[in-house]
Amino acid sequence: MEPKRIREGYLVKRGSVFNTWKPMWVVLLEDGIEFYKKKSDNSPKGMIPLKGSTLTSPCQDFGKRMFVFKITTTKQQDHFFQAAFLEERDAWVRDIKKAIKCIEGGQKFARKSTRRSIRLPETVDLGALYLSMKDTEKGIKELNLEKDKKIFNHCFTGNCVIDWLVSNKSVRNRQEGLMIASSLLNEGYLQPAGELSKNAVDGTAENPFLDNPDAFYYFPDSGFFCEENSSDEDVILKEEFRGVIIKQGCLLKQGHRRKNWKVRKFILREDPAYLHYYDPAGGEDPLGAIHLRGCVVTSVESNPDGRKSEEENLFEIITADEVHYFLQAATSKERTEWIKAIQVASRTGK
Repeated sequence: MEPKRIREGYLVKRGSVFNTWKPMWVVLLEDGIEFYKKKSDNSPKGMIPLKGSTLTSPCQDFGKRMFVFKITTTKQQDHFFQAAFLEERDAWVRDIKKAIKCIEGGQKFARKSTRRSIRLPETVDLGALYLSMKDTEKGIKELNLEKDKKIFNHCFTGNCVIDWLVSNKSVRNRQEGLMIASSLLNEGYLQPAGELSKNAVDGTAENPFLDNPDAFYYFPDSGFFCEENSSDEDVILKEEFRGVIIKQGCLLKQGHRRKNWKVRKFILREDPAYLHYYDPAGGEDPLGAIHLRGCVVTSVESNPDGRKSEEENLFEIITADEVHYFLQAATSKERTEWIKAIQVASRTGK
């Protein structure tokens, strides 16, 4: 019997020879990880055995690269993968850790939906806590904060984080809250903004996290940006990044000129409604943006040339200016999810 497929999707992998980062189609099996140059390839470019391997997450070996995890095999070979966003990284890490544990115990991989009670700091599920903190109604409120003639957008203060942890009964007191907040910071669930919080992380303060109204933090991929003494043109340019992120992930996109397909990381924002796409292997600036207000999005069963396509799960966005974009999701379910999310943004976003 072939090993069971546990999880699959696009991740960016660091090459073992040239050390370049490239998007790959990655498949997690019960006994190993296969990675392919393209999803449609019949044979993998490589395979990583999980027996005896160890996993490191977060992996902070590469400076500005976020959401990286490392797998070290029994032969001491390191394999680095980068996810598109935090929740995606955590999902991969969770399943890989479980697969390794099942191999060690001689068990079959099976997911269990168990809820862990949060009583003591060492039993806190940081991933679940992070999702609670991001809840639009009951979570921490993201604000535009001003300091030293700079405006920090989609931010919150250190003491607001501790206040929320205490009032939410996630911790018993502020000292315990400081420990949890430091763990969230170390694991990449929170990011520092501004010199005070950054200096604390760099070790110039006693604690990496500060229970302080002047220390600013933000959620990764929250839409955070900092404005200084900007010109009017800069402010207009940044307006499209102010919307709340409602969906993100990797899709295949067809180029307008050469009609070739490439993996791109997409971030969907609403109010204003924009779909930005990036090179998933690196680069903080988007390669392009699709303004979704008044757009039409539909699934398509034929390729852009009009012929029946061998590729599956295609969909098309037609903007109000009648520009056509053709995208491909990995699964039919994923295509449906993207179409629904884009439709909502196109109706509600300005």
